Amino acid sequence: MAEEMPTPHAVSRLRTARLARSTKPFMARGGPRGERCAGCRLRPSHCLCALRPTQATQAGVCLLLADAEALKPSNTGWLVADVVADTYAFAWARTEVHPDLLALLADPQWQPYVVFPGEYVAGGRVVQTVTPGTQANGLAKRPLFVLLDATWSEARKMFRKSPYLDRFPVLSLQPEQMSRYQLRRSTRSDHFCTAEVAALCLELGGDSRAAQTLEAYFDLFSHHYLQAKHQLPPDQDGAACQRWRALSASLAAD
Repeated sequence: MAEEMPTPHAVSRLRTARLARSTKPFMARGGPRGERCAGCRLRPSHCLCALRPTQATQAGVCLLLADAEALKPSNTGWLVADVVADTYAFAWARTEVHPDLLALLADPQWQPYVVFPGEYVAGGRVVQTVTPGTQANGLAKRPLFVLLDATWSEARKMFRKSPYLDRFPVLSLQPEQMSRYQLRRSTRSDHFCTAEVAALCLELGGDSRAAQTLEAYFDLFSHHYLQAKHQLPPDQDGAACQRWRALSASLAAD
């Protein structure tokens, strides 16, 4: 039986709004048919709501989602919002920009970084480290990582057609590990899913514990999702579940 659904976060609220605008039901491809938990999008028998590991962080995350992305049960931006307390989510559109997004980007407490591969960006904007600026009151600005949550082709279009992002530095990640994402496969192994990118950003921003938590939670979600898809119970002795238990014990001890 599914656990009590946690408080809806930014991506959950965006999904609800997107469903309200839909003229026909959204049918996810490839996932299990039938009932899903509204809190984690898994089968009730594989529900993870009781394990949602929300953490306070120095950094924030701003997700710009392509039109149908919030509806996909395999979307990993949802996991970012599960873990990072200061996660904001907006639907991207070429012709209009939500005023709350512009207000967030202009908020003096934040130093936005647009996360995108440097090879597609003019060199003067590209950075590889996180160095927040200083507010007028002398306090350090908090990093705000702006992630384009979409397919690669959609993300390139979003980057080109979002002029309100042009004034911000572009954080180009140089990860050493290959993507472990198995739910939707890119044709390039150096393309990372949103949760993986967010974990790398959190590490750069100094939120190492949150980065480790998101990585482990992502692996656990992927395992539960794929086991449900194949009508198998979670493997409690598998690597993902063992890693999660070890991390949970460490968090509890802090």
